[in-house]
Amino acid sequence: MKKVCVLLAEGFEEIEALTVSDIMRRADVTCDLISMEDEIVKSSHGLEIKADKIFDADMEYDLVVIPGGIPGATNLRDDERVIKFVKKQNKEGKLLAAICAGPIVLGKSGLTEGINMTSYPGYEDELINCEYLEEAVVVDKNIITSRGPATAMAFSYKLLEMLGYEHKVEAISSGMLYKMYIG
Repeated sequence: MKKVCVLLAEGFEEIEALTVSDIMRRADVTCDLISMEDEIVKSSHGLEIKADKIFDADMEYDLVVIPGGIPGATNLRDDERVIKFVKKQNKEGKLLAAICAGPIVLGKSGLTEGINMTSYPGYEDELINCEYLEEAVVVDKNIITSRGPATAMAFSYKLLEMLGYEHKVEAISSGMLYKMYIG
């Protein structure tokens, strides 16, 4: 079974982090909320979320998800442990996903050059030498990026597909009424 982690730093965007976690768990995919510091992490809108685990540079995941939110995304971008972890993930050919302001972590990691990607409007300058697209979800090789809170469900379903669980997307999205109102 595939394993997913969602990195949480103080000020993370709750819709982006928790939508990924929720949809993965509905698909019976192991998904850990990983705090960078303490067990309780405060979101950008003041919610306190209990993380499943504390960050460990040696942890192994098939997919690492970087949510946006300010200052959550900048806290992740400015944490050298995260930069090293993301570079290691990429070197191993594992999946990296970032939404909203989260792609700035990929920019600082030097992983954006020549890659098609997207982000929340206004963060393009931190995505060095990429091909910037204004699409809801963009996939290029092992990197998946998305625009922001409104695209969190589409992003999460794409992550399920990228993990090889496309057969679960239809049932879960139908059960959540996604196709009825969005797709």
